[in-house]
Formats: sequence, C-alpha cells, structure tokens
Amino acid sequence: MGRILSGNAALRGRAGLELVVPTLDFRLAAQFWEITDPRTAALTNAVVGGTPAYRREFAQGDTPAGADDFDSWIVRAVLNPGRPLFREGRYLLAEEPELHDTALYHSVLAAIADGNHNRGGIASYLGRKSTDLAHPLAVLQDVGMITHEQDAFRRNRSAYRIAEPLLAFYHAVMRPAWGELERPGRAPNVWRRLQPTFRSKVVGPHFERICREWTRWYCDSETIGGFPSNVASGTVPDPANRTAHEVDVAAFGQDETGRERLLAIGECKWNDIMGLGHLRRLDQIRDLLRAREGVDAERTRLLLFSGAGFSDDLCAVARHDPAVQLVDMGRLYTGA
Repeated sequence: MGRILSGNAALRGRAGLELVVPTLDFRLAAQFWEITDPRTAALTNAVVGGTPAYRREFAQGDTPAGADDFDSWIVRAVLNPGRPLFREGRYLLAEEPELHDTALYHSVLAAIADGNHNRGGIASYLGRKSTDLAHPLAVLQDVGMITHEQDAFRRNRSAYRIAEPLLAFYHAVMRPAWGELERPGRAPNVWRRLQPTFRSKVVGPHFERICREWTRWYCDSETIGGFPSNVASGTVPDPANRTAHEVDVAAFGQDETGRERLLAIGECKWNDIMGLGHLRRLDQIRDLLRAREGVDAERTRLLLFSGAGFSDDLCAVARHDPAVQLVDMGRLYTGA
C-alpha cells in the first residue's frame, strides 16, 4: 500500500493526505497502558515500546498491576507461547518485504542487542567482513528496525541501536532460550535465569534512551540552561589517562550569538543509587571538554539520572548548586 503513492507512482499526484503515525513515546505509552508507577512504566516500555497494538491485540489487555506484578506479567503475557506477543519478535522481520535473508538480519540484530554498536563489532560477532554488512545495516535502517546515531563528540564515530524495544528484548532474552520457552511451564525458570541479562542488555540501554528523550523534549530551559537542539550520546577521549569516557546524555543548544554550546552532559544508572562519585566523574569529563577546541562547555550543567535514587550527600550538593540536576523516575515521567 505504501508504494501506491510513493515516488514516481501513477497516483502520487492525487495524494490528498500523508499521515505518518509514529509510535508513542515513553510518557504517552505509560498513559496508554494506564500504568501510574514510573518504574513499572519504564520496565514495560523497555519490553513493548510504544506500539499501541501490543496492549490490547497482542497482550490481550493484560497490563502489569505494579512493580510486584511485573515479573508475573512477563511470564504470562510475553513469554507465554499461547499469547500473540510471544512470536511477534520473529514475525516483525518476516513482515518486511525488503528483508529477504531473515536469518542474516536476525543475526545482525542479535549482535547489536548483545552490545556491539559499531560495524566492526557486529562483523566480529557474526564472523564476517565489515564490508559485507553495509547492505543489511542500510536495509534495517531504511525499514526502521535500527538507528544509526552520530557520536556527540567524535565525528568519525557512530553507533547502531535497535529502534524497536520488542526486538531488543527478543534477541537478548527470548532467542537464546527459544527452545526452552516453547516447552510448557518453562517460562518462569527462564525468566529467573535471564533477569540479569534483561537488566544489563535491555533495561539499561533503554533507560539511557528515555533520559535522552526527556532531555530533548520534556525538560525546561531552566534545567539545562537553554533550549536543546540536539541530544545524543558520545565518547570523550582522556589522553592523559589513555582512556575514554562514555557520556550517556549530551545536550547541545545555541548561545546568544547563535553559536553551538554544550548545555549539559548526563549519566544514567537504572539500578544504582547515585552518589558523589558519579558527580565527580561528570565534573572530570566537563573539565576535559572545556580543554578541547571547538566545544563551548564553560556553562555546561551536570545531569544525573537514576532509577533507584540518590545519596543524601549528592542531594545536598544539588540543593545548593543549580548546575547539578538530579532526575529521578518521578521527574522523568511527570516533571521538567
């Protein structure tokens, strides 16, 4: 149907409306699933994303009643072979006419879900040459299965990430244990065994994504000292220590003269109580950025995102320093 009105198609000139319906973002998804607890909402979003059909048609209206019910919901609604959601991760690729070699595309997605975000790492995971992956990566990007994101601080680096949360969950959690999951009654044992994988490979990266979305679209100008025009993740080299620092959130805006300015950098921890050590690390990264040419980081603010909370010492610092902003789950879902 999409081809009828596309490009040079005969009916292109007769198109009267082109309506693109995107998936729901994390806040709208929480409202749609009617989940009021922010932590439960984030966990659910890490599994099913913002596709509206997954709630009623695929999960058959079954939603987590709260944090204590989330594990049970995973077993009965997602890892249950009798529910439509169980095989959706496999069918998503089969439904795309451009994806002919589904085994190859599933393997590429599995490599990304395992933490390989550049072409070299994906090629090494698959045992292929890096040049062999140009076409499958481009096709997956064209159909919206993955994104190709530029590094915020290094122009020659980029990262591939899975765009559909259900695909990331399928490849990280379900696919490795598929044969066991198909046997009746095995889902609870599989889920208990793979929860650490779920937290590290699925929830952690998804939480970082939510934090970047919040910084781009929901936080106000007083929080980061300006209006963000671009928010990304990046890597900051540290030549003196022969290492590099990962930055989960980097928000760029413009100063009064229209020049690009680094408004804020942030670190995200889903399951850790953040303390002064996390703040010192961000402060060190800010010093490295201030020493670099081409980066205006003089007024850069520090954002700390946590799904578990903050230490009393860190809270005391944030109360007296507006350049330090603490963002908990409640603020992510309801505040600015």
